[in-house]
Amino acid sequence: MEIKELHQLFVNSSGVTTDSRQIEKDSIFFALKGDNFDGNLYAQNAIEKGACYAVIDNKEYCLTDKYILVEDALKCLQQLAKYHRSQLKCPVLGITGTNGKTTTKELITSVIETKYKTISTKGNLNNHIGVPLSLLKIKPDTEIAIIEMGANNFGEIDFLTKLILPDIGYITNFGKAHLEGFKNIDGVIKGKTELYRWILKNKKSILINSDDKIQTKFIDDNS
Repeated sequence: MEIKELHQLFVNSSGVTTDSRQIEKDSIFFALKGDNFDGNLYAQNAIEKGACYAVIDNKEYCLTDKYILVEDALKCLQQLAKYHRSQLKCPVLGITGTNGKTTTKELITSVIETKYKTISTKGNLNNHIGVPLSLLKIKPDTEIAIIEMGANNFGEIDFLTKLILPDIGYITNFGKAHLEGFKNIDGVIKGKTELYRWILKNKKSILINSDDKIQTKFIDDNS
């Protein structure tokens, strides 16, 4: 099935979920896999609970036409989210940083939603699964979306940025965290500024703390 076709099914559904315990009627269940679980095992349960479709990646569980067999359920979820984003007209603000991402996102949301129909990341669902789920919460009448992005290794912010296609980017700060992936503070800066590099390349906007010497130097060096 082409992503465009799956997107139409999504538009006509009540949303998507990756947890068979939280099925809403007429939702689409994505059977994701992890180190200790296999969502394919719960696809039938999801359908029985009211899901209109189950996206699976193991043909053994493809029982009826309500089961959509794909090569990789996670990649399909990400591709669906990216396609959905491409169909939206509302501006998207992408936020990352070492500390304060969630608090900053909540503060910005609380201000913007007083005037605009706003969708933002719930809690800290800011990874390769949470970001697609957040994007798929955005409705056609949403006026502004605020999406939080987290990472603990190089390339992850770049990947998430290419999913959300932000119109505005903001990095809260740079700190010594996730050093198992980033190695040192220079690695953190390199990883987090993947957002700004995409923004600059695509001529979008950056919100910048001019008191942050690391950020101002990055902008000066890359303008």
